[in-house]
Amino acid sequence: MLPQSGAVAGSLPRAAPRVHVAPRPPAALRAGLFLWVPVCLSAGIGLWFLRPGLFSPAEWGALACLLVCAGTVARMAPHWAERGRLTWPQADALHLGAMALCFVALGTGLVAFRAAHVAAPVLEWRYYGPVEGRVIQIDRSGRDRMRLTLDRVVLHDLSPERTPAKVRLSLMDDHALPPLGQRVMLTGHLGPPSAPSSPGSFDFRMFAWFDSLGAVGYTRTPILAVTPPEGGLWWAHRARMVISAAIQDRIGGQAGAVAAALMTGDRSGIAEETNDVMRASNLYHIISISGLHMGMLAAFVYGAARLVLVAVQGAGIGLARPMHKWAAGIALAAAAAYLWLSGGGVATERSFIMVAVMLGAIIADRRAISLRTVALAATIVLIYSPEALVSAGFQMSFAATIALILVYGPWARIAPRVPWWIRPVAMLVVSSMVAALATSPIAAAHFNRMAQYGLLANLLAVPVMGTLVMPAGVIGAVLALVGLEAPALWVMGVGTEWMLWVARFVSGLGGAVTGVAKPPAPVVPLMGFGAVLCILCWRPPSRRGWLTRAGLGLGVVLLAASAVLWMTARRPLLLIASEGEAAGLMTSAGRAISKPSGGAFVVSTWLQEDGDMGDQEQAAARPAWTGDARDRQAPLPHGWQVWHLTGKGSGARAATACRPNRIVVASEPVDIDGTPPCLLLDPKRLRRSGAVAIHMTADGPRITPGATMRLSR
Repeated sequence: MLPQSGAVAGSLPRAAPRVHVAPRPPAALRAGLFLWVPVCLSAGIGLWFLRPGLFSPAEWGALACLLVCAGTVARMAPHWAERGRLTWPQADALHLGAMALCFVALGTGLVAFRAAHVAAPVLEWRYYGPVEGRVIQIDRSGRDRMRLTLDRVVLHDLSPERTPAKVRLSLMDDHALPPLGQRVMLTGHLGPPSAPSSPGSFDFRMFAWFDSLGAVGYTRTPILAVTPPEGGLWWAHRARMVISAAIQDRIGGQAGAVAAALMTGDRSGIAEETNDVMRASNLYHIISISGLHMGMLAAFVYGAARLVLVAVQGAGIGLARPMHKWAAGIALAAAAAYLWLSGGGVATERSFIMVAVMLGAIIADRRAISLRTVALAATIVLIYSPEALVSAGFQMSFAATIALILVYGPWARIAPRVPWWIRPVAMLVVSSMVAALATSPIAAAHFNRMAQYGLLANLLAVPVMGTLVMPAGVIGAVLALVGLEAPALWVMGVGTEWMLWVARFVSGLGGAVTGVAKPPAPVVPLMGFGAVLCILCWRPPSRRGWLTRAGLGLGVVLLAASAVLWMTARRPLLLIASEGEAAGLMTSAGRAISKPSGGAFVVSTWLQEDGDMGDQEQAAARPAWTGDARDRQAPLPHGWQVWHLTGKGSGARAATACRPNRIVVASEPVDIDGTPPCLLLDPKRLRRSGAVAIHMTADGPRITPGATMRLSR
């Protein structure tokens, strides 16, 4: 037998050529790591909010080192497995953990950079005097007063380096409102953004920081124009306000104000009474432009455009295919126009991103409704505005969207067996119930209220919103170009009037609103991350690996921990306001307030967080406090007493009342040499601690101070 060509007789056979075997891809990539990107970013952002503050160079350096090290480990893990230093399961786990750590660090860096980027001076004292600035926003306060937000601010005898970038003033009288972009002058009372009403309450200072809002206050004087309104972009903003005014004039009443809010984002015409009934009926989300409005508008434009394009194509006019991509492009343009028309608020921008990602998926031949689409939208929002993570709007909108996506598959299998004439109603009921179940715990945790008949209100109002109000708004916007918008606005007015009737009817039902006590701070993060772990780690039992089993188990543990924490939480026995103007003692009948007036906003926040539906006057009538109107006292457990002294001379009276086993609260500074024999809380001491919560133990009072503001320019 002849040797093969190239071989020499009697020589050893050559070794077979080495075949390169591609490395096994890490499990994280096989499982779809992208779904975990917003989860890890959120974890990093949440870590920053545990102790918010501007990073020092050393902290930035440590974060950069962590990113480099974690990124290096993630990159090298597959190579170590190829060389036999690690098994592939070990390399997979190491790669996954290092990538997760990278994104957690990126989340922390994003929010820290954002906090530094928006840093602006904050007023540190009370100011009264002339205020000059440019009007950039007009809205209505929770007390039903019009408000102006000014930038390019000038304050008397205050250097530009210490002047807030923005200030907001409530108008105490009915003055004519200036146009947006106009520079005005007025005399105002200003102060720093308010501290939390109690430890763990909403911190308005944090919200103001990310909005570069350095002072808030009010004015009683007329508003004087300094210069004519600016052009350019401000012309567009003024045009939006003109459109809002036209809608309100054409439709009239609160129906017109709601219609204007839906189309332009201008809620200044909506009275606080309307806001109250919308909240009590769980329809307040309709007033705020959100994913619901943007989705309805985009869906209507997409469907209408697709029908028109198909009809034109069927008529023999040659058009490029496929038509659904053209329709998605038209709907995307309409959504962008709606974003401009609505004023481009944070919630509206978030909604536009979600809708734009879904329409972009249609254009790119991808599934428009999937968890990947939601993950991409969430990632974009967190990169653009990381502080949105802690807002109720972000949490509720994404919770509802994810819940609806999860129920879409089962519904698609069941829907063909449902009679066609029941199918739309059944789909509406199912989607409303799913969205309500997903968002109710979040809403209760943030707002301490539950609308018992919210599902009924949404079933009656949302279909009208989708079939009448939003389509009529789109058609009216198109017909307005030729002056024929009146019929469309009439239809829109009928729809908004119906929604208001539903809100009034539902809010008037007995037990429409139930108070819910504020949960401890860890509850919402535990609940959110637990739910996400359960969703992303869910697999059929036959496909569950050790990692998915561990993740699913951890998710269940986190959900159970959040429920236990919430159910076993105890509200503070005693709450003291940050300036000593109010004190509230928890009793068997609810929190008893020391005075029927004073500190109204703080007291209303306390009662709301207790889940108490009463007002300050009712709370002050509860038995606990004794004494005259200025010197109030109440017994505490373990032989202690609390004294609340207010009015002129309260500091001197507090010095006399300061004795052992007493908590003395005064609305004026108290001068006592040495260490006070009592637990003394006056404005001077409360300025350092903020509002305080007190629990009584056998060893004496246990004080929880309010959060201190670590953000400082």
